[in-house]
Amino acid sequence: MAANDRSLIGRIGAYSLHAQRDPRVTTLHGRQTFLASFLQQVDPNNTLPEPERTRRALSLRKAHFARLASKSAKARRARKQRNGGGDDGDK
Repeated sequence: MAANDRSLIGRIGAYSLHAQRDPRVTTLHGRQTFLASFLQQVDPNNTLPEPERTRRALSLRKAHFARLASKSAKARRARKQRNGGGDDGDK
């Protein structure tokens, strides 16, 4: 099975699941685990006050997503250059 077919099947499954259940509930554990990884990075010894730990972890998460956005933009620019600068079909 091709990768784009697997992706489409997964997307259909996710949409079906979220049509039946609240996505905030089904993704809660994953979101908590993801945030916990940033909490561990900013305060591995758990010495900071909780509000400060959370503030720093949320800032680190924002930095993480900003890096991902930067890499994505760079890849789109490179793809556009490879394709001769025309429309790359991302819209």
